[in-house]
Amino acid sequence: MTAAAISMSSLTTSLARYLRSPGLWFLLLLPLVGARLMIPLKDGAGVVIALGGQLPYMTSAFLGVSLGIVVTTLLLPVGWIYLRSNTTRRQPWQVEEVTSASRVAIALGRFGADVVILLATLTALTLGGWFLGWLIIPASSLNITHITLALWLVATPALVCLAALRILFDARPLLRSGFGDFIYFIIWTASLVAPLAAVGRPPSLLTNMFDFPGFTTPLLYGAPPEVLAAGDIPISIGGVIVREGRVDLDVLAGLFSPGYIESRLVWIAIAIVLAIIAGKIYRPHRARQTSRKTGGLAALFKAGPPPRAIDDAPPASRVKNPLLNLILAEFRLIGAGRIFLLLALATAVAAYFVDFRSMANPAALLLLVFGLSTHAGRSETRGLRSLTNVAPLQPMVRRAAFVIAGAGWALLLALPALARAPGFEILAIAAGTGAVAALLATVLASVSGSAFAPRLVLFVLWYGYASFQGSQ
Repeated sequence: MTAAAISMSSLTTSLARYLRSPGLWFLLLLPLVGARLMIPLKDGAGVVIALGGQLPYMTSAFLGVSLGIVVTTLLLPVGWIYLRSNTTRRQPWQVEEVTSASRVAIALGRFGADVVILLATLTALTLGGWFLGWLIIPASSLNITHITLALWLVATPALVCLAALRILFDARPLLRSGFGDFIYFIIWTASLVAPLAAVGRPPSLLTNMFDFPGFTTPLLYGAPPEVLAAGDIPISIGGVIVREGRVDLDVLAGLFSPGYIESRLVWIAIAIVLAIIAGKIYRPHRARQTSRKTGGLAALFKAGPPPRAIDDAPPASRVKNPLLNLILAEFRLIGAGRIFLLLALATAVAAYFVDFRSMANPAALLLLVFGLSTHAGRSETRGLRSLTNVAPLQPMVRRAAFVIAGAGWALLLALPALARAPGFEILAIAAGTGAVAALLATVLASVSGSAFAPRLVLFVLWYGYASFQGSQ
């Protein structure tokens, strides 16, 4: 087969599997719901986009940029979860990796399928943007061309790069794991911060390359001089308090500013190159080999052999308190592994010396993100979930025990801080945040059937929580 035929086969096969995925409809619907929450209301309440503390006049072009911000702040992390945990995450690598088919061709085919799905989501958001524009923009000022142009210029490169990163991360064993999700979280966070490096610089291709999300230049280039002089970072996105008055913003001038469109095309070209590199550096799956090293750190972290079986052991008796035993089992499985226990010990010791709200509790939650998401994903796999339906305690009881065990781990890590400064506040914060993190982990794992969704969502929420506590 030619490379083109291989790519087309990979493309059509992946698309057919995507179309059978129920999660695709959730992906198509989510940006529409997020768009309604992100669009500024008349009184400026809710999640808003402000410039210099004031709301811009709602024009068609500004509406398109606002929808693009929905994509870069909401759809990129959710899209990553979908691409990594949907029906295409399991591939027939046992067959593919022993054939002579070009890995570059296969990678480009799957990359193309991911791009088609993500752009279909963008198309749904465009149609929703036209309807929103009809609702909130006067008919004489409504221009669906400006909405579409602004939205696609801002959002398309980000979505194409998202698809490329997914293919690139699937090419290497280490990045296929939860470590890859953590690296993506760092990349996504850095992409939101990187445009700050371009603030105050004259517009050019190089300056706009810092603006990967794509909304900084359209908002700042056409802003009035007094807004730019008000501060180094005049853009505010989120639940901010806005002042009276409106900003007259020329978004179209920003879209056609020097180097902006060229930078968006360069980012798309970079994404294609990343997909090609993914095929070049692809490493086949290998059976895990048990390390034979027995000295030093290897012996410390090695699980060791299982206990010997007792041939004449009597049959196990029925436990007196099955619910308590279930909670203890969930507690043990969340903290499974010597590395987790060592990190938990270090976190608990540090909690005695540092501030609990701003440092100790966020550190404990970051550790629990890994333990909770791993165990929740392990417990909610499709086959195991069917097996647990015949257990004496139903899956919902096990999930409740998981939440209690998660809160218990948070309380345990907070005990040194409580010993230094006794008070109900530390207990309430630790138990509350641990229970919420565990509840989100088990709900997201039960929906997605894997650890990908809870891990990334908890990373995002942890970052917001840690930033908020650090600012207090």
